[in-house]
Amino acid sequence: MIIGLGAAVAASVCYGTGSVLQAVGSRKSARRHAADARSTTGHGGPSLSSTARAVVTWEFMVGSVLDFVGFALGALAARLLPLFLSQTVISANLVITAILSIRMLGLRLSGREWTSIGVVCSALVLLAGAAGEEGHPDTPIASHWWLLGLSVLLIVGGTLLVRRIGARAAVLAGLLSGVGFGVVGVAVRILHGADPVDLPRLLADPALYALVVAGIGGMYLHTVALQIGSVNGATAALVVGETVVPGIIGVLWLGDASRPGLAWLAVVGFLLAVAGAVAVAWFGEPGPQNPAAQPDPAAERDPETGEGHPSALHTPDDHP
Repeated sequence: MIIGLGAAVAASVCYGTGSVLQAVGSRKSARRHAADARSTTGHGGPSLSSTARAVVTWEFMVGSVLDFVGFALGALAARLLPLFLSQTVISANLVITAILSIRMLGLRLSGREWTSIGVVCSALVLLAGAAGEEGHPDTPIASHWWLLGLSVLLIVGGTLLVRRIGARAAVLAGLLSGVGFGVVGVAVRILHGADPVDLPRLLADPALYALVVAGIGGMYLHTVALQIGSVNGATAALVVGETVVPGIIGVLWLGDASRPGLAWLAVVGFLLAVAGAVAVAWFGEPGPQNPAAQPDPAAERDPETGEGHPSALHTPDDHP
């Protein structure tokens, strides 16, 4: 239990820091290519080329490395803890994201946002106190095929829907990416041949490929959410997706349970965590943003004179 909680907390720190660095890279790329008409789709969302340019910024790459480290730690936590606990602790990256976004993105959080974040933290304490042992079911291979099919449907269908909605899809993209990461947590728990390691059996398990599809697709949708919306709102929506889905699956299908007599506390903690994350998304999402029109805090001052630099405030309309 202690090792699992430590892994979940470390994963949370990695994910939270990575999200802010990826947001910095996405916004920097958007400002740099603001005049390129190919940067957006016909519905106002980011194009594939725009997303690809964001991915190759150094901030985004460092953030992605942290995401991979967080993924490994999260996988360990998912093997050692009930999913409703491991995924909710990992979702506390919302707090890390909120704090770092103040410094690195120049954002200001309202009192309601801080209150909502406090609710999430309080809920985590309740969940940690109520969590019992994780289940160890022997899942049939047919259910692994179902998980793979649902992963493909989620990522392909979600991507098409987000591209169709365009610039207003930030929260939806964040939510779908969270569901994808939740599927990753479920896949890790049911993998055949993972403990002890049996490579032929592992490679023959459809859950392994569900993990890959949901993980890569989740990262793509998270990138889109960061490009077009509030980092705190997108992350809060992600928190809901990666907490609710695996939490329910863990209890109903995988045999996860709370301590005897504390099921009510686990339910209260779970609902408070989701409600707090939704509140952060609601209060922190100002609507579709154009990152290219946002000032770059690092570029607002001339490196030699220390004075304000006009180019930091350019928007796409400033270009001929």
